[in-house]
Amino acid sequence: MTGSDGPALTRLLLDDLTTPELEALAFDWPLWARDTQLPPADSTQPPWRTWLFLGGRGAGKTRAGAEWIRAEALAAQPHQPKRLALVGPSIQHVRSVMIEGLSGLLAIHPARERPVYEVSKNQLVWPNGTLAQMFSADEAETLRGPQFHAAWCDELCRWKKAQVAWDMLQLALRLGDTPRAVVTTTPKASKLIKDLVKDAGTVVTHDTTSANRANLSTAFLEEVTRRYAGTALGAQELDGQIVEQFTGGLWRRDWIDQQRVAAHPELQRIVVALDPPVSATAASDACGIIVAGLGVDGRGYVLADRTIAGREPQVWARAAIAAYHDFKADRLVAEVNQGGDLVVLCLHSVDPTIPVRKVRAVRSKFVRAEPVAALYAEGRIAHVGEFLNLENQMVSYDGTTQSVLSGKSPDRLDALVWAFTDLMLTTSARPVIRSL
Repeated sequence: MTGSDGPALTRLLLDDLTTPELEALAFDWPLWARDTQLPPADSTQPPWRTWLFLGGRGAGKTRAGAEWIRAEALAAQPHQPKRLALVGPSIQHVRSVMIEGLSGLLAIHPARERPVYEVSKNQLVWPNGTLAQMFSADEAETLRGPQFHAAWCDELCRWKKAQVAWDMLQLALRLGDTPRAVVTTTPKASKLIKDLVKDAGTVVTHDTTSANRANLSTAFLEEVTRRYAGTALGAQELDGQIVEQFTGGLWRRDWIDQQRVAAHPELQRIVVALDPPVSATAASDACGIIVAGLGVDGRGYVLADRTIAGREPQVWARAAIAAYHDFKADRLVAEVNQGGDLVVLCLHSVDPTIPVRKVRAVRSKFVRAEPVAALYAEGRIAHVGEFLNLENQMVSYDGTTQSVLSGKSPDRLDALVWAFTDLMLTTSARPVIRSL
């Protein structure tokens, strides 16, 4: 037999199989999966509680998570159905990716095993009675009450309230002998991810985008490799690595982590700073909205990131004014380079009583950001909690007009700079920039 006989022999063998046998072969996940897509062995010591799958874009994370849930559901004993949790950044994500997606739960089951999707109840029910409930990490309190044998958490690094949602889930994983969770995500250097990696009960799997080339567009793979191979962004988004620091970044992550606090002292002043987008299309930059305060201890505190995706002026104006009222701020600080007085008019059309200070950029972003970065280097600014999107923009900012991560204007960072320039920097008291 020659090499050219292989496909013919394969067809001959497949022709001999019955329809049920062909179906069983098609849905035999251990047969088709890469080793990295299979769960850790049960014999690990200590026994694992969390399987953390860190992978690049398109690395097959979703399929691995869905197949693990499928195996958990089908392993339920007769008259002893399991209770499972499906947790994503939002309910829409759970539906469109984890359940209805090309690698989601509905697609990976043969017809006879496929669960019933009860959309109105946000749940799946398998023929053996196993139930999987859907949860949004943004609504962590909904995890208070239910209890589960197992959970699948997708894109953990996109959860806005990651620590709270994760803690609520851990308290709900209390059924059976070995309640466990699989976490599938493209990594970012969040505190929760780093804590999970170090936890004795976690087994970590790494995989890359290129490892799944058989299931990806060749054109896509060639383009992202050409653009991002060898860069910090490529290490994160393609290789699934936790990138602590981007080369050339004006901020350092350890400056932020070392000063992070759970609560702030009494505040002397609070401002809401915003960096409005130029346009109002789906592709527009976001409107950076940062809430910051000056403590009685003389230190600055980041209180909230209310940034909103590029929308019509009335939408971001309402968002900024809502933040002003929520935090009982003293005033809004708004950059008016792009909209001029129209920015203020837009804000006052929503609430004419709001005090607004107009600021105009006459120097480059880098020059404006340097003094604020120096405040961080000196330990004079603390983040009250974790603001992952803002912090990733900060540590990846290299002085260009675009973010290394998004390719767009660093909108959150711009608003942050305006906030602390207003709160802490004056003509007579600017910190001296340290060597970075």
